[in-house]
Amino acid sequence: MTDAVEALLAGVSPPERQADARALAALMARVTDMPPAAWGTMIGFGRYHYRYESGREGEAMRIGFAPRKSELVVYVMGGFPGHEALLARLGKHRAGKSCLYVKRLADIDAGVLEELVGAAWWHMAELYPDQPGLARG
Repeated sequence: MTDAVEALLAGVSPPERQADARALAALMARVTDMPPAAWGTMIGFGRYHYRYESGREGEAMRIGFAPRKSELVVYVMGGFPGHEALLARLGKHRAGKSCLYVKRLADIDAGVLEELVGAAWWHMAELYPDQPGLARG
């Protein structure tokens, strides 16, 4: 883990949220087989280059999360087959277009979260197949 990621995690409060953030970082690292990286106040795994029809382009994390004071914000792109069914089984959360809001990891099913993270990871690999380090195998 890099010093920047460790500093982000060490600064999370309250202690219960920090423990959840560390557990989520470990889960995402295990599922993606990628090390965590600091993206400002977020912790991300992998990256991809995007370009909109308008010509705007940039790089973003493939998946990740932000350990906010009031909740964890988990960034996983939806739209893949089975996405809604996984959310229905996840437990207590709120969902946006590409993010989940979770108060405590104890409120959700860790196995379903792991399935969701894995499915979102590979969904991004299908959307951006030319990105390095993501051969399925």
